[in-house]
Amino acid sequence: KKLAAYVGASEDEVAIVRNTSEANSFIVSGLSLQQGDEVVVLDQNHPTNNVAWDVQTARFRFTIKRVSLNSPPTSADEILQAFKNAITSKTKVVTFSDVSNTSGTRLPAKELCRHARERGIHAHVDGAQSFGALQLDLHDLGCDSYSASSHKWLMGPKEAGLLYVRQERIAHVWPSIVGVGWGDAVQPAVKGARKFETLGQRDDATVSAMGTAIDFHNLIGPANIEARVYQLAARLKDGLSALPGAQLITSPNPALSAGVVIVRFEGTDSRKIYEALYSEYHIAAASVGGVRFSPHIYNTFEDIDKTVDAVKKIRQA
Repeated sequence: KKLAAYVGASEDEVAIVRNTSEANSFIVSGLSLQQGDEVVVLDQNHPTNNVAWDVQTARFRFTIKRVSLNSPPTSADEILQAFKNAITSKTKVVTFSDVSNTSGTRLPAKELCRHARERGIHAHVDGAQSFGALQLDLHDLGCDSYSASSHKWLMGPKEAGLLYVRQERIAHVWPSIVGVGWGDAVQPAVKGARKFETLGQRDDATVSAMGTAIDFHNLIGPANIEARVYQLAARLKDGLSALPGAQLITSPNPALSAGVVIVRFEGTDSRKIYEALYSEYHIAAASVGGVRFSPHIYNTFEDIDKTVDAVKKIRQA
């Protein structure tokens, strides 16, 4: 109940799985695709929603078409047009990250989902970088399925995640795991998206803790969390972009970005900056697409300014 209310869905449309990777896998392996079908994939997706399609097509021989975007893009229309150019009468699935983990680009997800569904195309959204950071209403978003993890922006337990499947699409997605409680070989004994929860033995405390994390978010207010994430990200982008040699991979435009901030520096290996930040300044980032920062509500302006100063010193060393 808590999870469904938090993401703007019905209880019968949500399943608590183990992470975004598993949720993506249910969609990648659960849709019935065959030779001649096309799947349109954002090339900035996480491997579980990118390379995973390559593994599946090696078996079923459908066609994968990857959409490339500028980093950063200039407008939402530019992104929409790139997908429209890739979609044909053979397209059965469109799948993308609403916020890319490799560029920080926020896609016009609602418009993309509407364009796909108007053509009878399944729209799957990887929400690993939005669940817990941005306000969600999946019914309004209009996607057919959505995946996410608890341990990222929700700040919840590891090995708990979300799989949402729109009610009308549940029967069209086969479960990748069939355990006790699923029913006979064809008909599940459980209702709706529960058929994706028969995963075998679970850690009940972990599943329950996901509800506790949602309670915490609701106490603060999802709108307040989103506003703070944007405020911190804007300050970080301003500080980083002012450094010599900086190339922001993430758009400075808040309409085309969210909490993920990625930067590169001319002539400097991003991994060396990432390693020095952690070992010398105790600042945790990631080396994905450049140096990736993900400021959240537990961070302060002081944290942001210290980070910018640390990057400056590492570059000068």
